[in-house]
Amino acid sequence: MNHVKTYYNKQLPFKGRTIVIEGPIQAAEIEKLDYHPGLTAFRPPEQQKKALIGIAELPEGRINIARDGNQIIGYVTFVYPDPLERWSEGNIENLIELGAIEVAPEYRGIQVGKNLLRLSVMDDAMEDYIIITTEYYWHWDLKGSGLSVWDYRKVMEKMMNAGGLVWYATDDPEISSHPANCLMVRIGNRVDSESIEKFDRLRFKNRFMY
Repeated sequence: MNHVKTYYNKQLPFKGRTIVIEGPIQAAEIEKLDYHPGLTAFRPPEQQKKALIGIAELPEGRINIARDGNQIIGYVTFVYPDPLERWSEGNIENLIELGAIEVAPEYRGIQVGKNLLRLSVMDDAMEDYIIITTEYYWHWDLKGSGLSVWDYRKVMEKMMNAGGLVWYATDDPEISSHPANCLMVRIGNRVDSESIEKFDRLRFKNRFMY
């Protein structure tokens, strides 16, 4: 599959400054930028910056960022699912995963996350993909946000809705292990029916055992 990536950008006012939302950006550009020390949800900042560079170098990898001047203050990643996950088992070449989205704490509340997702689907090439994201409550900043697990789930759903992702049922054991966990999906308008059928078989693997 030819992974076409078209650059877009938009601006967001913040305390008299302008936050730039842009992407997909190349690995070399990420390398030049500073990385906010508060972006620690998945790895220590330096390690996560290296991970973003690695994803940007992949044929299918997409990194969209929010930056304040020369500093990355938020990002969203799109990449093929991890080979160890169920979602890679069907070898569906047009299925990609929204693997991570993160915004530095002091920039939350101004819709940086929603705008990252809106920008992500501005690229017409996204209509060729099934985009999934797996939301697990243990990744959420419940302590920092002061929200309950259910209120945080609502926030996450609304944010993902901004990128056209909606809740889908699944019997995946990790997602089913807690009722707050969920699978969210966006199926592009050019995705063929065969790919959708393969995806549905992945969503409900266990029903075919009986």
